[in-house]
Amino acid sequence: MLAGGGADPGHPMGGLVRRLPKAELHLHIEGSLEPELMFELATRNGVDIPFESPDEVRAAYQFENLQSFLDIYYQGMAVLQTEDDYRRLMVDYLDRAVADGVRRAEIFFDPQAHTERGVEIGVVIEGLAAGQADRADVISTDLILCFLRHLSGADAVAILEAASPYANRLLGVGLDSSEAGFPPAPFAEAYRLAAELGLRRVAHAGEEGPPEYIRDALDILGVSRVDHGVRSIDDPELVARLAAEQIPLTMCPLSNRRLQVTPDLTQHPLKRLLDAGVVVTVNSDDPSYFGGYVGDNYLAIIDALDLSADDVVTLARNSILASFLDDEAKRPLLDEIEDVANSV
Repeated sequence: MLAGGGADPGHPMGGLVRRLPKAELHLHIEGSLEPELMFELATRNGVDIPFESPDEVRAAYQFENLQSFLDIYYQGMAVLQTEDDYRRLMVDYLDRAVADGVRRAEIFFDPQAHTERGVEIGVVIEGLAAGQADRADVISTDLILCFLRHLSGADAVAILEAASPYANRLLGVGLDSSEAGFPPAPFAEAYRLAAELGLRRVAHAGEEGPPEYIRDALDILGVSRVDHGVRSIDDPELVARLAAEQIPLTMCPLSNRRLQVTPDLTQHPLKRLLDAGVVVTVNSDDPSYFGGYVGDNYLAIIDALDLSADDVVTLARNSILASFLDDEAKRPLLDEIEDVANSV
């Protein structure tokens, strides 16, 4: 496997984390663009980037908040130009995910960030699909088209319509980018159309935005899974609802730390939510930028919150249950999790 994949073998729970089958449900494929690949594609495609080396790129990854990350995130993806670029991006991520025991990945992509710089949406989707096909023998994957919430609801409808010829490549829709000041409600029409197309609906909410954004994502957009959901902990009634309705949260510890959502992981609400019966999952978000893939996120939150082996098994089980696989596909993975748990 490529460098960067696989939970730390020296960690007391590193072996358990790697052995447990798991799903990754909150991963932006553009956020897995490693500096080495960025430089390779920039050279091949004649794209100027404001860095002299991969090390200089990594040194720039000091973020004060979500927006400071997004500024460099959109800058970096300018190197992605051809179908093969997107294929490489996907394959590199999947190799790292497999090294961490990921058996199912439901992968976000941001088509508007590509089409607005002249890349046709078919190039993006077909390139990513080619990468999925290259690793279909080792990992089950699907794509979730995300709307950029700093753009308008009308723009979201337009990109969904542009993607309609490729609907067979899509599992669902999501909502990402800058959250503060950009509530879910303007995207109601895009989500209504997505539902008519039979697409699953998820949305980022409660990362930097208030608990009300989580409620609006549920009640206005009709999502069945909430991405992040960190701020739910501030609203006991909302936590009770999430637990009662078994609405999953796709949490991303290293992202939360790097973007100062929860600067001290010992204060992260993941364990409190887990104990309250919420279906919490662990994911990597934008791993190249935030310092770790899914195994690294598991180990970081294990250390910060002193999670037990049973907690880790629960998180892995939750990831499969929260996935959009059908029950027949989930069953063997859940059985394998129990086999691993019984061997600990």
